[in-house]
Amino acid sequence: MTSFNRSTSRRLKKLTQIPSVWEGDRRPLSSPNQFSDSEAKGECILWVDYSQGVVRGMDVVASDIGPEAIVRTLMQAMEHPQSPARPARPQRIVVKDREIQFYLRGVLQDLDIAIDYAPELPLIDELFRGFADILDSQTPDLPPQYAQILREKAFAIWQAAPWEFLEEQQILSIEINKWDVGTLYASVMGMLGMEYGILFYRSEESLKQFRAAVLTDQESTEHLEEAFLKQDCLFLTFESADETDEDEDEEDDLADLPLSEIDPTFGNIHPLEGLRSVLYDEEALVILVAIESLSRFIRDRRRQLQEDIFPTLSRRYRISLPQSEESTKSVPVIVSTMPQLAAELEEMAGFDVDDDQEIDNPDFQSLQDDLIPEDSFLSLGVVSWEMLEYLRKGVSYHQAGEIKQVGDGLPVILIQTSRPKAKTVIERIEATGGLRAICFNPGANPFDGDRYDLGLLQTQNGELFLFGEFLDEDPTHVEARKKWNQRCKNTKGYCGLIIAKGLTGASRGNPQLRDMMALFEARSLSPKDLGIGTLQLMPQLKFE
Repeated sequence: MTSFNRSTSRRLKKLTQIPSVWEGDRRPLSSPNQFSDSEAKGECILWVDYSQGVVRGMDVVASDIGPEAIVRTLMQAMEHPQSPARPARPQRIVVKDREIQFYLRGVLQDLDIAIDYAPELPLIDELFRGFADILDSQTPDLPPQYAQILREKAFAIWQAAPWEFLEEQQILSIEINKWDVGTLYASVMGMLGMEYGILFYRSEESLKQFRAAVLTDQESTEHLEEAFLKQDCLFLTFESADETDEDEDEEDDLADLPLSEIDPTFGNIHPLEGLRSVLYDEEALVILVAIESLSRFIRDRRRQLQEDIFPTLSRRYRISLPQSEESTKSVPVIVSTMPQLAAELEEMAGFDVDDDQEIDNPDFQSLQDDLIPEDSFLSLGVVSWEMLEYLRKGVSYHQAGEIKQVGDGLPVILIQTSRPKAKTVIERIEATGGLRAICFNPGANPFDGDRYDLGLLQTQNGELFLFGEFLDEDPTHVEARKKWNQRCKNTKGYCGLIIAKGLTGASRGNPQLRDMMALFEARSLSPKDLGIGTLQLMPQLKFE
């Protein structure tokens, strides 16, 4: 058994011993009447002076912490008690746990304190009853009668993973017409791998206002917070159940965690209420019906929703309600896609190319793969705005347009090769009139079933050149693509291509400013914009 150091015992014995009886105990913090998860939320340790009726020490610890914790709290109660008590040592301690009694007798044997047992501790019992009343009066995050089924439906959405094929602007309407709710407008978050969840807006107006506010000033934290709190929506988000993961590497993706480590959170946002992670009965029923109907729609229309073009779809459902005070047993719901609203939101965000910069789609004949040398080093990255200014002044520079400096910099494709080969690449691009666009387009190998993300360069004369082939399942490329997509959205579709030398030198894989020979600014195109469909690997080993 661990005991005090002799110096600690001498110090404690110097405290004035008062003729008081102290009660001590350790009990679970949650109320037995409170609806909560099965996991323990911690235990409260209390030391009170029964003679004076005051609390001298209190602490909250994890339930798996050993008996040493009750001694540490006792030392605080003696040496640093809560006001108005003064430092002192009791004559007698009473506990209602035999194990704690025997443990304290061994630890405190040199302090001349009697350690007794009693089946009841009147003052501590009264205090814990008060704690329980406070806990019982608190509103739970979810109505108890709907909590379990809501979590089940949330996990069904998580496993369906609609963010794998639906972007935030691809809105689905959910017509409910119940509980004073007409139609909800669902926006799916998660394609960028940053935050996963679904926002259920109560009106198109709220959705559009939030998008417009965010696009107005994406760099002001205060502005974004104000815009966030002015939304009118219900929400379902997913987080890591382990709160200690906050400081982990940003590249760790929530989608890679097992289901047991995912925690769904529900809530409401309203301009006059702000954010609250609590749902009341009617709100719980609304979001329950919305999630269930959305899950069914995704299950039934998954193939069509995965197409490059956001389709026009609609489906009716009848959603059963759990047993409650509601007399209604089921609710008819209509779920529909909203391509026109999606196009409007894309236009607001500047995803489409301006009319005066419209990129024509020439008749596609073949994809050339002889522009970029095979042994080149290739990476997807970003150039800071400060570095971009240096590049524009120090290398062969081809401007694409006025770029608004939003985010951490300009997204770029870096090609590093030898100086002679780099010079040849630059001359060939310049001979075509310069670089028009950079695109990632799906590709497939019908012989082995592999699917690729093909990196393409489109020159001003309409020619397409392959600069990279990336397996769809490569996690490094998937993460790089997420960042590329987000940065291109920040810059309203502007990106760049850097050609650098130094492949065989000390700067291989990390070219310095002196190694960079050319910067071609361009536009980022989606596969839909390019309009060539999935490219198939032909027997000649060229994508055609």
